[in-house]
Amino acid sequence: MIVVRVVQRGDVDALMRLAQETGPGLTTFKPDRDALAARVERARRTMEDKAEPHEAGYFFVMEDTDTGDVAGVCGIETAVGLQQPFYNYRVSTVVHASQDLGIWTRMSALNISHDLTGYAEVCSLFLSPRYRTSGVGGLLSRSRFMFLAQFRERFPQRLCAELRGHFDAEGTSPFWRAVGSHFYQIDFNAADYLSSHGRKAFLAELMPRYPVYVELLPEEAQQCVGLTHSDTIPARRMLEAEGLRYENHVDIFDAGPVLECHIADLRTVRESVLVPVEIADAPAHAPQDGPKSMVSNTSLGDFRVGVVAGVPQDGVFRLSATEAAALDVKAGDQVRVLPQKHKQG
Repeated sequence: MIVVRVVQRGDVDALMRLAQETGPGLTTFKPDRDALAARVERARRTMEDKAEPHEAGYFFVMEDTDTGDVAGVCGIETAVGLQQPFYNYRVSTVVHASQDLGIWTRMSALNISHDLTGYAEVCSLFLSPRYRTSGVGGLLSRSRFMFLAQFRERFPQRLCAELRGHFDAEGTSPFWRAVGSHFYQIDFNAADYLSSHGRKAFLAELMPRYPVYVELLPEEAQQCVGLTHSDTIPARRMLEAEGLRYENHVDIFDAGPVLECHIADLRTVRESVLVPVEIADAPAHAPQDGPKSMVSNTSLGDFRVGVVAGVPQDGVFRLSATEAAALDVKAGDQVRVLPQKHKQG
């Protein structure tokens, strides 16, 4: 069974092997053993309530329980910007008007913003190409919302997600070429790496001091503002289905959109339910197209979530012995259940 669980200290070797599959571009999950071990330790300290507020964050791995193979990772930062600034551009409207000439213009301007300081952030999503089949990526991403729903008291009111912006056929960002490259004097990957690893002093020292008028940028850079990278469109659709929305904040490097919402408004928070478990024999021929649900246990230190057939019935959720073992629950335990929406054919 494929499950997503909180990271354990013994996962570092498996994470190293997985990180070697990422290739360039994923700056938050590189095959750096010391960095991965520190990320795991930070997550465990957070669950043990030993982490400082500015460093608190959770990290999850996707595991095939039949083989023990670690297939993916994802994370949640509890509150961004408390120690290192969390910069974005806020896209605002500026109107210039002359009554004498009867002329007015409406333009978009980019203003450096700290608006999202203190938000929780979903981040660090990577799934091995070996496991990119129907439903697996959705489980990995949505698992974080099951965790947010179960441990709502551990998070602030609002949540955000930064999405990768548009890159051209040569693999470069037109927005970075038009704006960032002139101020930072380093390439995009170097700037992104420094920022993602907490070395953000150069941003405050070198970033534009005044609003950037979008209409003064080259046309290809203008079109990048709020535009999602083609590879990230499925992730954006999933996040929007969960309730996150674009609210006119974009990334300062590639102008990719930032989605946000109140955590209380997430679909998973609103619609998931807690019910007790009943252990039942698995049917010999379970219907492939029958209803399915995301199901998690309620353990903080060994949180686990997976997709299983069925929906709550008669006030309980029935699991097979194999499913119960994979989710680390026993008869009578409570589980959180989110029935999946049935896709019409």
